[in-house]
Amino acid sequence: MAAALVATALGVAGCGSSSSETSNTANQIPAFNPSQKVTITYWVPFTGRELEYVRDVIKGFEKAYPNVKVNTVGNINDEKIIAAVRSGNVPDAALSFTTDNTGVFCRSGTFVTLGPQIDKEHIDVNDFPPAQREYTEYKGTRCVLPAMADAYGLYYNKRMFAKAGISSPPKTMSELTEDAKKLTVKSGSTITTVGYTPYFGFYENAAAHYGPLYDANWVLSNGKSAIGTDPGWKELAEWNKNLIDYYGLSPLVRFQTGAGGEFTSSNAFQTEKVAMEIDGEWRTALIRQEAPKLEYGTAPMPTSDNHTNVYGGGYTTGNITGIPKGSPHPAAAWELIKYLATNDKAQDELAKDLGNLPTWIPALPQAKAEASPQFLTFLKIASNANTTTTPIVPSGETNQQLLERYLEKYQAGQGGNLEQGLKQVAAEIDAAEAQATAGSTP
Repeated sequence: MAAALVATALGVAGCGSSSSETSNTANQIPAFNPSQKVTITYWVPFTGRELEYVRDVIKGFEKAYPNVKVNTVGNINDEKIIAAVRSGNVPDAALSFTTDNTGVFCRSGTFVTLGPQIDKEHIDVNDFPPAQREYTEYKGTRCVLPAMADAYGLYYNKRMFAKAGISSPPKTMSELTEDAKKLTVKSGSTITTVGYTPYFGFYENAAAHYGPLYDANWVLSNGKSAIGTDPGWKELAEWNKNLIDYYGLSPLVRFQTGAGGEFTSSNAFQTEKVAMEIDGEWRTALIRQEAPKLEYGTAPMPTSDNHTNVYGGGYTTGNITGIPKGSPHPAAAWELIKYLATNDKAQDELAKDLGNLPTWIPALPQAKAEASPQFLTFLKIASNANTTTTPIVPSGETNQQLLERYLEKYQAGQGGNLEQGLKQVAAEIDAAEAQATAGSTP
């Protein structure tokens, strides 16, 4: 999968032009004509119940813009959007789950530059939170708008905590490790309950989600990868491996194999097979629907013992929405994505229905007023000054995939010398970025 994603990111980098707001004059959005009836197509990744939620919110747009009808198509991924732009058979607007591809999208011209239109309509981008402003532009080119966000925190089982004599959620990784051991239940060599599994590749255990907890940087000031030199990544890998070694790799893998799918009703946390886990705010909605009797709490993720000053923050990402190059009706498409990104009611409805975080600051007071205690935790994490996202780079997700691939090997005892391994990852990332910047294809 990592190799495929690297190839995809590099392939996209060569599919277009324009790397600045001012040079993309061919993509200017024409004036919207409110008297011209038009049907536009909106591609989104959502399926099932979530797709219907989005369609319901878009009914509000159609009511506000009676001359525009929206055909919302679900189950769309980035590869389909990219292929459509290359073929010239594109939707009017599209939404992506992959903020990491913003650098690819903006640099290549896959999505129309929005900066001039934002300036023309005097939309204050400071009404988007800092992280969302960061992951919707690349080197001054803003080609997408934020459309709901995710933040990551700690879920913990209150009943299991009480039984183990643990009075409050951990705030440091050493406390998390200690609590995880107390909460783990074994029967011989078989693990029946895991206090906390750090295994990379299981559920939401991704290096990017842990990076802010170790104050770990992705990029040096000279633009090169920081993976091989920032001590946070080494510390994260060592903590991960030490806790896995405590469980035993084979027993932990066997446990995870039968733990239940992440996005199913048999999710290991929801069925009380796991006492704590890192997860996004959307889990609160899933628990409400699938495990309403579960006694659980939420808190910020514990931080490295060496970086307790960043406690309260975490990792954030989200959805991005824009107008693909060649959109048949860019004026109406702009009105749609602007509505979804900046309309208070639309943001509030999407947040409630999808269980995600608003990305329009004026909509936050209403969201906080309606939030459960568990969901409120994530609203606070999202607004914390120590909450960060991954930097937007030319090759998209490649840096994360290369790091993840190595860490999965290391946790299994196959990664060799850790320092050398991380330096090799950094070298591979630098090579991938150089190739993407050059605009070459595999």
